[in-house]
Amino acid sequence: MGQPEPFLDDRKALACVHCGLCLGACPTYLETGNENESPRGRIYLMKALQSGRLSMNDSLVRHIDLCLGCRACETACPSGVEYGALLEATREQVGRRHRRSIYQSWLRRFAIGQVIPFPVRMRLALWPVSIGRRFGLMRFLPRFLRDIVELLPTEVDPVSVPEFLPAPEAERRGRVGFVSGCVMTVLFGATHRATLGLVNACGYDVVSPLTQVCCGALDAHSGNLDRAREFARKNIAAFEEANVDVILINAAGCGSTLKEYGHLLEADEAWAERARRFSAKVRDLTEWLVDSIERLGLAGCGADGPVTYHDACHLAHPQKITEAPRRLIRAVAGDHYRELAEADVCCGSAGSYNLTEPEMAGRLGTRKSRNILHSGARTVVTTNPGCILQIRAGLKQAGASEVRVLHIAEFLEEALQRSAKNSERGAGPA
Repeated sequence: MGQPEPFLDDRKALACVHCGLCLGACPTYLETGNENESPRGRIYLMKALQSGRLSMNDSLVRHIDLCLGCRACETACPSGVEYGALLEATREQVGRRHRRSIYQSWLRRFAIGQVIPFPVRMRLALWPVSIGRRFGLMRFLPRFLRDIVELLPTEVDPVSVPEFLPAPEAERRGRVGFVSGCVMTVLFGATHRATLGLVNACGYDVVSPLTQVCCGALDAHSGNLDRAREFARKNIAAFEEANVDVILINAAGCGSTLKEYGHLLEADEAWAERARRFSAKVRDLTEWLVDSIERLGLAGCGADGPVTYHDACHLAHPQKITEAPRRLIRAVAGDHYRELAEADVCCGSAGSYNLTEPEMAGRLGTRKSRNILHSGARTVVTTNPGCILQIRAGLKQAGASEVRVLHIAEFLEEALQRSAKNSERGAGPA
């Protein structure tokens, strides 16, 4: 067998000095204690694969597959190792050179690759699920399919985001772009409606180009970098025509990919600079809203019982945004806010991870549910659709379905509505 072609950036790979400070941040290492399930262990395997010291076998691929890609190790790393880039490059090689089981191939290439990134296809795929639930047919499905269905909300909530949504004339301050996404438009219509309402209330028109497509996050994280780049180019072109200075996203996993289009297309001379300009405009909803607490009248709205916050991995780690969402929630909840133990440890969703690795995802979901219940919170707020679905499923399994899990946009909108009703009754804050 000849020497494998290099796929890792040597500078990035050699930045890891194997100090081990990442171990306590890695969810799979926390669960297993296995060095092969740690960031430094996986980097060792990646380098051994590139050098030819290890072959592309089932055991090695298993260790790579079990990585959540949460990138908590990057936050912990004193050497600035770009673990996410190394993981994506390795997974691209795995996709090209390793033959997976029939089930895993179907799940990754068809269910995840050809359905989820396309809203119309996703809605069609969910139609038989709705029928099956209505007539009690779910019990006849194989266990793995029942587990997938359990992650889905009981009601599909699609939304058609308008290409242009103006702010009230008297309030108008400018205009922003909005990335509507794929999963969000099918399953999280209420989140989008709340988001658009908040942006309009801040005085901004919203432009959401009809030609935009999936952000490419699922493809990038799974190693399908060619299609991630294809999606990136389409989105860049769409928002260039929109002529906006800020591009908002309300899904943390999508946001980290959108902000890294410059990295994704850095080798493409025709697109590299355009990608950097695009990414420089991208803002997570929370980092953009945090300066509007007073304008929106969020302070003192009050919360319906104790509230806690789960850090979506790709908001806390790649984007380094942890304080903005907490400031927004604390402004509303005041003394009702409860900090969550292990708030930044992955819940097990990790894009499509809870579909491809349900056993480990379940363990992490149980861990997250245990911490939520220990906090005493009656509402959990987060910023990513996958986290919402995963945490809801975990709490249901723990017998705690009464604990609500909300996107921060819905939480803020609900607080404003409650405050308005109290004002109409002549009452004080809740």
